[in-house]
Amino acid sequence: MANIKRIIIVALLMLSQATISKAEDGHALWLRNHSAVNVNISSTTRSAFVDLATDELKKGWLGKENMSIKLNLSKNPAIKGDGFQLEESAINARTELGLLYGAYELLRRQYLNLPQRNFISNPAYSRRILNHWDNLDGTIERGYAGSSIFWGNAANGLDITNQDREKWKAYARANASVGINGAVLNNVNASAKILTRAYLEKVKAIAESLRPYGIKTYLSVNFSSPVLIGKLKKADPLDPQVKQWWKDKAAEIYKLIPDFGGFLVKANSEGQPGPQDYGRTHVDGANMLADALAPFDGIVMWRAFVYNPSPEDRTKQAYKEFLPLDGAFKKNVILQVKNGPLDFQPREPFSPLFGAMSKTPVMPEFQITQEYLGASKQLVFLSTLWEECLNSDTYKNGKGSTVAACTDGSLSKTDFTAIAGVANIGNDVNWTGHTFAQANWYAFGRLAWNNKLESKTIAEEWIKQTFLDDKEKKTDANFVKTTQEIMLESREAAVDYMMPLGLHHIFAEGHHYGPAPWFSNDKIRADWTSVYYHKADTVGIGFDRSRGGSDAVDQYHEPLSSTFNNLSSCPEMYLLWFHHVPWSYRLKNGKDLWTELCIRYDHGVQKVRSFQKDWDKMKGSIDSERFAEVQSKLRTQSRDAQIWKDACLLYFQQFSRREIPFEIERPVHDLQSLKELTKSKDYN
Repeated sequence: MANIKRIIIVALLMLSQATISKAEDGHALWLRNHSAVNVNISSTTRSAFVDLATDELKKGWLGKENMSIKLNLSKNPAIKGDGFQLEESAINARTELGLLYGAYELLRRQYLNLPQRNFISNPAYSRRILNHWDNLDGTIERGYAGSSIFWGNAANGLDITNQDREKWKAYARANASVGINGAVLNNVNASAKILTRAYLEKVKAIAESLRPYGIKTYLSVNFSSPVLIGKLKKADPLDPQVKQWWKDKAAEIYKLIPDFGGFLVKANSEGQPGPQDYGRTHVDGANMLADALAPFDGIVMWRAFVYNPSPEDRTKQAYKEFLPLDGAFKKNVILQVKNGPLDFQPREPFSPLFGAMSKTPVMPEFQITQEYLGASKQLVFLSTLWEECLNSDTYKNGKGSTVAACTDGSLSKTDFTAIAGVANIGNDVNWTGHTFAQANWYAFGRLAWNNKLESKTIAEEWIKQTFLDDKEKKTDANFVKTTQEIMLESREAAVDYMMPLGLHHIFAEGHHYGPAPWFSNDKIRADWTSVYYHKADTVGIGFDRSRGGSDAVDQYHEPLSSTFNNLSSCPEMYLLWFHHVPWSYRLKNGKDLWTELCIRYDHGVQKVRSFQKDWDKMKGSIDSERFAEVQSKLRTQSRDAQIWKDACLLYFQQFSRREIPFEIERPVHDLQSLKELTKSKDYN
């Protein structure tokens, strides 16, 4: 009998532990359940958005018990778009969706103990969109958190289960809570099948789950769809049959999905088809699609990520291709431009297209998924990268013409604005593969709503909502401070142990996880190799983009062009981006380039090790499951930071012919073994 009792007790304890573990598996994101008190909600209007706002307030209310809150539609001119105003006992908005956003903000401010009286908040961008690079077979290009939440989850990829609908609802709720209002459901390297009836029916079902939270659906389209699924002989955008095919397809889509947002297009880029296949321009292609969508208020997001096999500097090509087209696009076309002129590197200067286009709206494209920043194995808080880009001054209209101002309508005085983030979301239970990768999803939403927010504020918000219980949020200041410091220092640490001082794109081929500064291959285009970018030789290292080199500096406005052009005035964080610098060159701190490069690599490694130590001290501050997961991934990050340091210093030492400074730790690997390791498919 005693043994049976013991078995029962053990079983109950195990069940209890399993329940606790499940509750803190990360699936709830920053929307964990709280101990709400009663609140009375009334409204001057009724709608699905208002009902949701009421429900959210009742589930999460942390204010005065039995308080009365009114949800009011307002004509206050200070409230713009889906913005809102918080008062002591009311939420005011011009739209019903604005009332839902106001409810989420009120609950956030309650939880964070922030003032809420007479607080007005308006979105910086009208369209705040996640780009999912999800394939129809369920795989995700540059996805590190499992399979797609939209596609390929059943035998034919088209079946829909109740579990799917619940997942889509939870996804929509998380997005709405940070102000995201759009989702591109499939990869920019698009399959034409997405526009067939069977797949459009599934898009309709997804849209039905997202719509109650104000999320519009968009699709990436293959420019050759009229040929691939429409049985036409060509996809020439000036051909009347092709134009009519797209008009008919748009009408079919909007009959199924009346609030469909529009198309995202990757054309004539990295092998994708486009208008240039027929001797036409990007304007011809974009405008043809724009005409098809215009009757339904749909938009075309045309990606400016284009480059051709050419001896010309790859970073110059998008600017040269699109600047002559400025002003020729239809009014419902917006150019989607990556934050830098290359490809989502750990650090790049901002794309000069942000300051170049005067008559064409431009939207930033950020990468939330960590393709070049450690996938879901490394803790890298990307908000600081995006903040750096948004705050960069283009000098388009003189000082103060930041990337944010160039894209949010401040300079152009337009309401047609947008921002996109390449999603890091998958079917992993915690959505993003790494607990701290959730912070990047959160940060994108918050910056898309308010592009003037500081990363330190966003980090603190996310930490408190994600980890701390109601009673803890005011008492565990040490956990918040320590974790916030790790997050705010993490991106700079990654730059240091990967590619400091302006180095870029020296990743291993294919997986983009580990280092391969030695990578060269005569059988592929030069700009897909590492040696193309660092150009190390016995003289020095770096890509010369000065006026004596590729002259990429003159794609920027003055005084930036001259600042970047001059070796002594170029910001050192971009030094090797714009200049081929002698190994003996003295930096501002008096150290020669080789010594400083070594120190930066070592500093990155030491910083990650300090993250490990600081996180270990946090044991007991949060649930054991997420603590252990982060602890394990920091070990991996520390190991791989060492690999980056050793690989790069041992390889570049062959050119510098200088000793590694004695004050830093010595490499622990040999170069040949690292070459074998990082090209292995198992490494990443």
